[in-house]
Amino acid sequence: MGEKTFYVTTPIYYPSGKLHIGHALTTTMADTLARYKRLRGYDVYFLTGSDEHGQKIQRKAQEANLPPIKYVDQLVASFKGLWQRLNISNNDFIRTTEQRHKQVVQKLLQKIYDQGDIYKSSYEGWYCTPCETFWTERQLEDGNCPDCGRPVELVKEESYFFRMSKYADRLLQYIKDNPEFIQPISRRNEMISFIESGLEDLCISRTTFDWGIPVPMDPKHVVYVWFDALTNYISALGYGTEEDHLFHKYWPSAVHLVGKDIVRFHTVIWPIILMAAGIDPPRQVFGHGWLLVDGGKMSKSKGNVIDPIGLIERYGADAFRYSLLREMPYGADGYYNEEVLVNRLNTDLANDFGNLLSRTTAMIKKFNGGEIIAPTEQEEIDNELINMSKETQEQLDSALNNFEFSRALASIWRFINRANKYIEETAPWTLAKDTNKKARLQTVLYNMAESIRHATIMVSPFMPGVPVRVWEQLGITDVPSAHTWESIAEWGGIPAGTKINRGSPLFPRIDIKEQEGGSQVTETKNNKTDAKHENEINKEQISKEEQISIEEFSRIRLRLAKVLSAEKVANADKLLKLEVKIGDEKRTIVAGIAQHYQPEELIGKKVVVVANLKPAKLRGIVSEGMILAAVDGGSLSLISPERDNVNDGATVR
Repeated sequence: MGEKTFYVTTPIYYPSGKLHIGHALTTTMADTLARYKRLRGYDVYFLTGSDEHGQKIQRKAQEANLPPIKYVDQLVASFKGLWQRLNISNNDFIRTTEQRHKQVVQKLLQKIYDQGDIYKSSYEGWYCTPCETFWTERQLEDGNCPDCGRPVELVKEESYFFRMSKYADRLLQYIKDNPEFIQPISRRNEMISFIESGLEDLCISRTTFDWGIPVPMDPKHVVYVWFDALTNYISALGYGTEEDHLFHKYWPSAVHLVGKDIVRFHTVIWPIILMAAGIDPPRQVFGHGWLLVDGGKMSKSKGNVIDPIGLIERYGADAFRYSLLREMPYGADGYYNEEVLVNRLNTDLANDFGNLLSRTTAMIKKFNGGEIIAPTEQEEIDNELINMSKETQEQLDSALNNFEFSRALASIWRFINRANKYIEETAPWTLAKDTNKKARLQTVLYNMAESIRHATIMVSPFMPGVPVRVWEQLGITDVPSAHTWESIAEWGGIPAGTKINRGSPLFPRIDIKEQEGGSQVTETKNNKTDAKHENEINKEQISKEEQISIEEFSRIRLRLAKVLSAEKVANADKLLKLEVKIGDEKRTIVAGIAQHYQPEELIGKKVVVVANLKPAKLRGIVSEGMILAAVDGGSLSLISPERDNVNDGATVR
């Protein structure tokens, strides 16, 4: 069997301004696929770059009083800086101003011209400079560009044309014979309809500006944007040169990731150019939806673009990447909201994944002196966890091979939540109290650590900064055999005797507070659960905590309350909505105890609540107090009166 190769590309981005989170989305998708395929043993080539020619760039450079190349140099440097901040692992960055690209474009154009598929004519039509696209009169919408809605200008000039219409039937048959070529299927159907409506020949040169690649047989013309830009996917591989070994190696596995607005160029114009040159089309083109914000699609003209640099600085690259991919539905448009990003960080990353690591290392330190001991007494519940890891790996592979990034992450998080539930079900804090169950305790603690290792390897393509921090805390930094995909084919990759190194929270919680004027600031806080673990493990710290006066304590109104009703909060695995009675008053309280109590077992129960806590909205429900509970490791128990002769509403002091 031959070597497995994978070639993935992003569009090459246009340096007319700084990149926004829509560009970051596409590039993060491509990076995730590249990292996953490398993890699975593929020889991967990952390309991104910049599309630097055209009338718009020339005009912007003139406005900035700079030569075009100096103008684009500044912006391209910012592109590369963003990808570095986002941990993008591209093998190459192609610039269309590079000589290696220019020579391939000219050679490709000359080849197609020599066989009679390019001819000179005059062109008169409507041109959109921002989109670098010509439109016919019938294609305009209210006299404006149908893509961006901005004004167009009438252009008449001598141009070279590519006989695209000649290849329409051949392309249509290719798409029908290769149903996986265009994904998702909705884009495929759109392109079939577009081709069947009739293709016009493509204008591929301009004479009204000179910032471009000269047409080889007529240097007063420059190559028009799409023939120039699209060729980057093969010029970066050295097509048509003496250094074409990369082309022969990687092109058969080519996958283009693009936004839905440029699917037509990549699935109609580009494959026809390739067919005319005798080159096979790329293996696949995936057109994802737009990332929308208030006001719709992001654009500089609307002033609604969001700079990813600020988000990376506030929340970290891993949390930013996770939110982008988790919130983007397959093939459809997604919506960006910073509050959603923070909620994902606090819930999925801090509470679920980060807390799993924190409570595991805390209990290994407390119950085993910080040593991971080999498992011996396996039970059926252990096998369920082990089997779920295998199922998750299969689901992850299926999802990523179909570009379903959100589904892939959801499958990993089901495993992470199962690992958290495993802790509750096995209750290591109870096992630790019985010397006869020492072996069982060690098995449970080992499985907890091993589940984290499996989850970390699975999330590594999405959040590449996570593994090094987890390996440090699990004590396996110097065990590279435990870092590979192959190692999670079996359970037991952590060597017995490994010493853990408890560290800071993997993902600190974030609080967003409103400022005057409606702007937001963020505060990073330590994971509350981590603080509880630390207090449990280091009981001597209790005496060293900050002391308060009796007057300060008296400000807290603790009351006895009776639970009248309880129900689970929709789409929140950890929350219960309680109706409680405090004397003559009834209140609603949302409590994060759903993993410890069933709603029916709480009804009629008397609990202690903080009665003068400022109300807060949780999942759209106003919570009017807080229920007190004792926490021991992963175990939680509500505080209730010892005797039943105290009425609800009574003061607790």
